Amino acid sequence: MKTSPRAQSATSLPQAPRDDAGFRFAKYMVMMGIRIACFAAMALVTPYGWYTFVFAAGAIFLPYLAVIVANVGQDAQVTEAVNPERMIEAAPSTPAAPATPAPTVIRIAETPRLEQPRDDRS
Repeated sequence: MKTSPRAQSATSLPQAPRDDAGFRFAKYMVMMGIRIACFAAMALVTPYGWYTFVFAAGAIFLPYLAVIVANVGQDAQVTEAVNPERMIEAAPSTPAAPATPAPTVIRIAETPRLEQPRDDRS
């Protein structure tokens, strides 16, 4: 009996870390470009008015937002992992065997030697 109606696909894998970093860097650079435009508009657009404060707010707060947006990678999207072993239909050909007892565990512990071995060859 299958537990999932679809098989796992290579296209359902998340984006490669290198590609994800490049995408995040591009988002950061776009936001910093908008910040530079806000800073230039704040200084160059005359007469000064209420919109000057909007440009100033963009120039002040966009670096913070750019870092926040750039640090949120594709990891924020939770994808459901599919266990490939559960996708295999296995029809039992023989009746189930009785449960086996737990295996015996043997632990070996080494203690440090107090004396160093001596070399009697002089």
